[in-house]
Amino acid sequence: MSVFTPLTRPELETFLAPYGLGRLRDFQGIAAGTENSNFFVSLEQGEFVLTLVERGPIQDLPFFIELLDVLHEADLPVPYALRTRDGVALRELAGKPALLQPRLPGKHIKVANNQHCVQVGELLGHLHTATQHKVLERKTDRGLDWMLATGAELMPRLNPTQQALLQGCLDEIVAHQGQIMALPRANLHADLFRDNALFEGTHLTGLIDFYNACSGPMLYDLAITLNDWCCDDAGQIDPPRARALLGAYAALRPFTAAEAHLWPVMLRVACVRFWLSRLIAAESFAGMDVLIHDPADFEVRLAARRQVDIALPFAL
Repeated sequence: MSVFTPLTRPELETFLAPYGLGRLRDFQGIAAGTENSNFFVSLEQGEFVLTLVERGPIQDLPFFIELLDVLHEADLPVPYALRTRDGVALRELAGKPALLQPRLPGKHIKVANNQHCVQVGELLGHLHTATQHKVLERKTDRGLDWMLATGAELMPRLNPTQQALLQGCLDEIVAHQGQIMALPRANLHADLFRDNALFEGTHLTGLIDFYNACSGPMLYDLAITLNDWCCDDAGQIDPPRARALLGAYAALRPFTAAEAHLWPVMLRVACVRFWLSRLIAAESFAGMDVLIHDPADFEVRLAARRQVDIALPFAL
């Protein structure tokens, strides 16, 4: 189970009392996390999620709280930090920064269809348009500079085929870095995988886990999202799902010529980011009882993205 900091019932009851949400009925750790400790918490007045932040500097947490408040006020189905009776959102539990949020309805889906992808594209479009005119600044700690440095560090531990694949993409990042950073910006979720969206049937009911959120090029967020939602078992982009997601997004925010030009590059950049982070996680948590995603998934997807046939729906 991916709970890095276990909790006892008495310490949790003490932590929850200032919220005035009634007695603690039950709680359990959530196994799906890979970076933070998360718990489902059942109280007399409802169902909640408690997060203990295990990675990242505490000074970033006010950014996450503010961003989720902005998105909640824009009527997007996102969690947001509950306040105690004294108005405090960010607290501490077991020596870790702690946030209590409403538990959103729905469940994760394993197999996405066109309708799922339409709704994901719409939600991402709404997220970007809600923030693009007043971006809350936070530089990601896993951006282009991190990819270049981490790629160079991991390179000696890869086989020759992997090295050639990675080096080609790192060279591409160097060549296009300035153009990428000049693309239209907003706040990004930066981790919109299927395990961070909730559905009831084909109705999208929630978007969770904003702890990779940052400011940056909107196209990067779209590439991350499409690489998961519109990918088949062989790592190839599924055209019907991709067109569904891109079309729904473009109806809310038309693409620019620069974005259309850099789209294939950005799909590869998004693969590099998760290939590298999963390689690091696999090394760091080897032998531990922690959920580890297979790095090979994004190695395969990166190889498949050397040829991109799905263009952005861009009109001159």
